[in-house]
Amino acid sequence: MHCNAYNSYHFLRACNNHTPSSSCNVCQPWLIWLAFVTLSTPMLHYETIPVTPFQQNCSVVWEDVDMTAAIIDPGGDLDVLQSACKQLGVKLVAIWITHAHIDHAGATAELADALNLPIIGPHPGDQFWIDGLPVAAANYGFPPSRPFKPTRWLSDGDTVTLGAHTLQVRHCPGHTPGHVVFYSPDIQRAFVGDVLFAGSIGRTDFPQGNHQDLIDSITQRLWPMGNDTVFIPGHGPESTFGRERKSNPYVGGT
Repeated sequence: MHCNAYNSYHFLRACNNHTPSSSCNVCQPWLIWLAFVTLSTPMLHYETIPVTPFQQNCSVVWEDVDMTAAIIDPGGDLDVLQSACKQLGVKLVAIWITHAHIDHAGATAELADALNLPIIGPHPGDQFWIDGLPVAAANYGFPPSRPFKPTRWLSDGDTVTLGAHTLQVRHCPGHTPGHVVFYSPDIQRAFVGDVLFAGSIGRTDFPQGNHQDLIDSITQRLWPMGNDTVFIPGHGPESTFGRERKSNPYVGGT
């Protein structure tokens, strides 16, 4: 709920100690105002759709003014993703890539060509992973995949926009050298790819992976987003940074 609406709600709760009611002369104008704020404030939404045999969490993020959407990490199963977008009633306007492993980026070129979409991300450090997509597809039994040329590379501190909403970009190397994360302060959500998982962290035994870089990315770039921030990992269930700081066996207590 919008912060002003939240404060007004608690003002209403204090009105003669009763539940807000349209029959109350004091509550009525505040309820009308609250309804207006709630309906007129643009909201950001997302839906997570597991794709590929690796069950990679592809996310569709959209704003509810004109229902434009970005798709994060379309690793494969484009028929499933396009069907989901149709059911949601959204129009894809961009592809956002956290990193260029095959399960996250395998269908990027095909989707971009089919819908004439710009490809935003990842960081240039993942160029060699992009170049290696055809080989990775063959090695892991994925459908054929083509390299792509990002419309825009991303760096730490950049932003991406969707309607009236701005998401922050953090460069979080370790799992791959060019891994980025998308963070929305508006809804306290972070799309972290394979940097962090519920109860685990990303692998660093791939080419140019680095364990210490990954730990630094988590502690220096994710934790400052706040304990209450919910993150959407590349695989598995959502969690919060606060929960992982307490209980994650790899970064708990940091």
